Amino acid sequence: MRRGHDERGQTAVLIIGFTLVIVMMVVVVVDASAAYLRRQALSSLADGAALAAADGIAGEQVYTSGLGDRATIDPLAARALVDAHLAAVGAGRSYPGMTYGVETARDRVVVRVAAPLALPLPLPGVVERTWVTGTAAAVIAVGE
Repeated sequence: MRRGHDERGQTAVLIIGFTLVIVMMVVVVVDASAAYLRRQALSSLADGAALAAADGIAGEQVYTSGLGDRATIDPLAARALVDAHLAAVGAGRSYPGMTYGVETARDRVVVRVAAPLALPLPLPGVVERTWVTGTAAAVIAVGE
């Protein structure tokens, strides 16, 4: 009797295929975790910088100049306080290539921090370096 099809070796193909799928899933999870952890760290850094700026401005403008609830945020003072905070915590050393921006409104400081991330396990043909950002805002609330 003759067999219709020879199926020897089919199990090996399935095992190799499933192994490739599992390896790709591990790579995606590791890279996504690295990006998530970097974003959390940058958000924390931005939060500290925004709070330092708001606290410095609140102390300077509200307590010493007696502006009360009419205090507004000076953009140059906010930028200087954010610069000082990021330098004090060594953000430039911790995140080489980091950039940041400071925006102000009448009663709030918004800090956006971005840093490049080299993915730990880049897939072939996928970008090996990506930018991750963190954003935080602090509000000066006088009289509350």
